[in-house]
Amino acid sequence: MPAYWIARSRITDPTTYKKYTDRVPEIISRYGGKVLARGGRFQIMAGPENFQRYVVIEFPTFEQGVACFESPEYQEASVFRKAGGVVETVIVEGAGN
Repeated sequence: MPAYWIARSRITDPTTYKKYTDRVPEIISRYGGKVLARGGRFQIMAGPENFQRYVVIEFPTFEQGVACFESPEYQEASVFRKAGGVVETVIVEGAGN
């Protein structure tokens, strides 16, 4: 069953944050991840307007999504994510049909 990383962010230092986004696509692909949405147009339907960028990444399984996030290479890249803005990330398992 697929699982999804859902991240929302507010970028405070675009140059530093780019060091993160330059590294992450290769890491995600190693774990079978596929970017479904990244930084495109959005509209907040309810709730606070704290974030300005949204990302959705699909992984084949929940375990692969967690393994990617916890991997040494992702953790190394995440230093730039943390220094470049505020990001909330959740991994959620998809609904079974």
